[in-house]
Formats: sequence, structure tokens, C-alpha cells
Amino acid sequence: MSSRRRAGITGSLVTASFSAVLILSCPAVADGHGPGSGKGGKEMDPAPAGVRLRTLLPERISVDNSSKKTTLTATVKNEGTKDSGDIKLWVTGFDALRITGVQGCSPIAEKDLPKGSNSGFSCPVGSLAAGKSKSYAVQATYDLSKAGKICLPVKSEDGKATFWQQGPVPFGTTNPSPNAPATPLLLGTDNKPVAPGGDELPKTGVGREVLPLGAAGVALIAVGAAGVWWSQRRRRQEA
Repeated sequence: MSSRRRAGITGSLVTASFSAVLILSCPAVADGHGPGSGKGGKEMDPAPAGVRLRTLLPERISVDNSSKKTTLTATVKNEGTKDSGDIKLWVTGFDALRITGVQGCSPIAEKDLPKGSNSGFSCPVGSLAAGKSKSYAVQATYDLSKAGKICLPVKSEDGKATFWQQGPVPFGTTNPSPNAPATPLLLGTDNKPVAPGGDELPKTGVGREVLPLGAAGVALIAVGAAGVWWSQRRRRQEA
């Protein structure tokens, strides 16, 4: 085999080594908010005939680690065959998740909040036609040192009946990111807070799996570098 061909093969090995490191050491990143989900929802009092009310929350939200602020969209929909009649949607927070504002809605008095809730807003939906939905922009804060939940009850106009209730359902992460600009939270996931006073992230989730793969990539680079040195040495000896 000629020295030129050996050098070409060695160069290919080096390229492959770097490619392997990039592939093995970079975990997949989830995309944005994702589709709405009715996770944690259940029917409560019987709705009027032909009316089927549901709510949706994003499957993923993101909390700013500096301000603790987050935003999400709460949606109520009528999946039935008849108009719903006048209804209202409550958006309530629990524990680490506090609702600070909902567009077009009014704060719920503390004495009227559901048991355990720290905040909430009442949204006058009106009558939803069959197959229609209405969405609300929600502002909130989330204390990442604790676990947080949200609850969406759909009530009759007089508040005496609750036709549907989603939650209290948690938003959280099993892999906190205190040093990142923001922390993504997933619907239906119990939050695992960062240990008090600890800057080092808990070794859970994808981080533990990436480390050995990254080490394997480094080993491949070392092999490639050794091949380059061997090729250059042989060419000097043959010259």
C-alpha cells in the first residue's frame, strides 16, 4: 500500500472520529411547547345533553431561571354536538406554580379558591358552539426549588356545577438546569428540585448516558491522531 493511500485512509479515520464525538455527545433537544394535552382531566358533574367539555394544556413549558416567569396557553373546547350554554373556565395554581395573570379574566378572591390553591383567575367563556374552542394566554411564576401544579375546572355560569376538571396536574422536570437560561418543564411530570445550595446538577436522565459515549469519542480521536503520527513517520523513513 502506498504512503499516499495510507495517509488518505488515516485522514478518513480522523474525520469519522470527530463525527462520532459530535453524534455521541449531543443529546436530542425537545422542540417548543408541543401539542395541547388533556392529561389529568376528568368529567365531574353531568354536562347538558349533547355537550362534551374538555380542556387542553401545553405538553411543555419553559421557566426563566432568573425571573421565574413562564407563559402557557389554556384552552377549553366543546367536543359535543350542541352549544354548551354559558360556562366559565378557572385557571388555578398550586404550590410552586402561581398564576399572575390570564388575558381577559378576573382574579378569584382568596376565599373562593379551591382548597390548596395559591392563586387563580376566572374566565367568562360564554356559550361554546359544538366543535369550537377558546384559548387564554396565561402568565405565571414557578419556584423551581419546589413542585408545582395547575388546575383547570370548567364550571356552569352560576358556579354550582363543575362539568370538567383538568388537574391539579404537575409541571416539572427530573433534570433541573439551574445554570441554564431557562428550564423546560413537562406536563404530568413531578418536579425534582435542585438540591439546596448546590450548583452541581443531579446526575439523572440523559446526562449520565452521554458521559460514557463522550469518553468513547475521545478514545476514537486518540486512535486517529496515532494513525496520523504513524503515517508521517513511515513517509519520513521511506524518503
